[in-house]
Amino acid sequence: MTGLITAATSADDKRTALRAGLTSGTIQRLPGAFNPLTAKLIQEVGFEGVYVSGAVVSADLALPDIGLTTLSEVTDRSRQIARVTDLPTFVDADTGFGEPMNVARTITHLEGAGVAGCHLEDQVNPKRCGHLDGKAVVPAADMVRRIGAAVGARRDADFVVCARTDARGIEGLPAAIDRAKAYADAGADMIFTEALADEAEFEEFREAVDVPLLANMTEFGKSELIPAQRLQDIGYNAVIYPVTTLRLAMFAAEEGLRGLAAEGTQAGMLDRMQHRSRLYELLDYEGYNAFDGSVYDFTLEGGA
Repeated sequence: MTGLITAATSADDKRTALRAGLTSGTIQRLPGAFNPLTAKLIQEVGFEGVYVSGAVVSADLALPDIGLTTLSEVTDRSRQIARVTDLPTFVDADTGFGEPMNVARTITHLEGAGVAGCHLEDQVNPKRCGHLDGKAVVPAADMVRRIGAAVGARRDADFVVCARTDARGIEGLPAAIDRAKAYADAGADMIFTEALADEAEFEEFREAVDVPLLANMTEFGKSELIPAQRLQDIGYNAVIYPVTTLRLAMFAAEEGLRGLAAEGTQAGMLDRMQHRSRLYELLDYEGYNAFDGSVYDFTLEGGA
């Protein structure tokens, strides 16, 4: 059932692919997947990786992104997504769900779930969404210990440990750069500076820090939305689009539900829906049928 129920590519190979991608000279584009089916679509469209956003996991549970989700919830969603895609899955691990020993446990759980890497941030517990005001960061030395615990806990050296700093909006850009250098020295494979303001700040950060860098292009936040090609030209190695697919889906769902409530029928919305045949294609019903016709004999007939 490899390639149907599970991805054809092993977790080890996906980690190797992410490592190679970060040094390839081509920016690795990682849209957020709010469920496994979205991850399959991200792969089909041709992106380089899949991202699991902490904000999206929270929102999917109807919770704000203020540190309410648990390691188990994030690990379970990450495992579900990593299982169905041949792309590397990269995960938002918040603050590591506690102190250094908790961070080490977080890494073992995520590695066991088949993901290719994660980022840990230097906010205090409980954290806040990176594009909200009122954040606070721990002393840099505390974050260095988190990174050391993460690097020491991984069993596969290709598992990418990324350090995120939220210091830009609290201590200023120079302090964020100093933290990034300290985090890289502590063993972080990649640095993610949250909520940089504009292209000039992305350029300044790239000039100052000599390790792979991750950009966050989230909508309605504090950062200017910069095209992937321009980020690549600046020298960034990866970019995430954390909430894009969820926002697109929720906008369409709300619009459709309001129309259904007003009209009493969905008949006028069919041209805005994914056709049943397209859903079956994405789910690969035919592949399951070919595997064992006695389990499911599928024939698609006309109709929506």
